[in-house]
Amino acid sequence: GFRDVVFIIKKEIEEEFKVAVGNEAEKHFNVQYVFQEIDDLPEGFTAPAERGKPWGTGHAVAACRNAVKGPFAVINADDFYGPSAFSTIYDYLSSNTDESAYAMVGYRLRNTVTEHGSVARGVCEVNEDGLLTGITERTKIYKRGEDAAFTEDDGVTFTHLPGETIVSMNLWGFTRSILNVLWDRFPAFLEKNLPVNPLKCEYFLPFVVDEQIAEGSATARVLPCEETWYGVTYKEDLASVENAIAQMKKDGIYKEDLWA
Repeated sequence: GFRDVVFIIKKEIEEEFKVAVGNEAEKHFNVQYVFQEIDDLPEGFTAPAERGKPWGTGHAVAACRNAVKGPFAVINADDFYGPSAFSTIYDYLSSNTDESAYAMVGYRLRNTVTEHGSVARGVCEVNEDGLLTGITERTKIYKRGEDAAFTEDDGVTFTHLPGETIVSMNLWGFTRSILNVLWDRFPAFLEKNLPVNPLKCEYFLPFVVDEQIAEGSATARVLPCEETWYGVTYKEDLASVENAIAQMKKDGIYKEDLWA
């Protein structure tokens, strides 16, 4: 259902990105480009001269505040989400009328792990009404058959996680109001973090959503998804991703030539 696309990129890769992706996308979508600039800061703040690292996903989405005019979805550029994930979030966004009601597509953990090492996932807490109550980042999750386990002490001990566990893959659905929230809360983040970690602190999108949920200023509905996530976390993952996409083409889910 989506027809408007905003690519958030670095200015330095604009031409290469358009050759690889943008020029073809422009034939099918209304495309805009937004540049996440290190010096795009609230009044009164200056980026450290040595800073090269972007300010994080919350800042990246806030960079769209002059480009996005209505409800929108957010995805990572380097993850494969599956077609039903997009239709699910689109249907929610097109029918939602509450400015403070967000949504998140929740994946089954078993569909998001790799055979080749650990992954980091946001493990979701969901109440009986289907609303997100919190996300806990687990940075070292390992596949265990149909289930998984995480460690916080470099493998000395492991905690079991059922394969059914809902995790966030950063596919969010927002009303436009989140753009103002992200920008308005950015100064408090900078005041707290610039003095202690000026070169690497990051303003993460899920942290802001978590804050809003905790204070009751927003809700996030979890939309369960049975798609399998694909990504190249390790170079050994590449073959399985290629095989999966080839099979989807064979099954008619995607055209052989995507842009035809």
